[in-house]
Amino acid sequence: MGFTLIDPYVYQTLSSLTGQGVVVETIRGSLRGKLRTVMPDHIIVEVNNVPFFIRTQQIVWVSPFQG
Repeated sequence: MGFTLIDPYVYQTLSSLTGQGVVVETIRGSLRGKLRTVMPDHIIVEVNNVPFFIRTQQIVWVSPFQG
């Protein structure tokens, strides 16, 4: 049985960006799209109407963008 550590500051900051355009850098690369959902263990970023589920632990940084 595993467990996940939740960073409440990251969760709160990401929640404030819901519905906005974001660039998310992960350990595998970056995605640019609309932040649709924020959960304690993952986020959903929509890119060209395709949802990408990103584990919070895999996020390096997030930045809002206009566009």
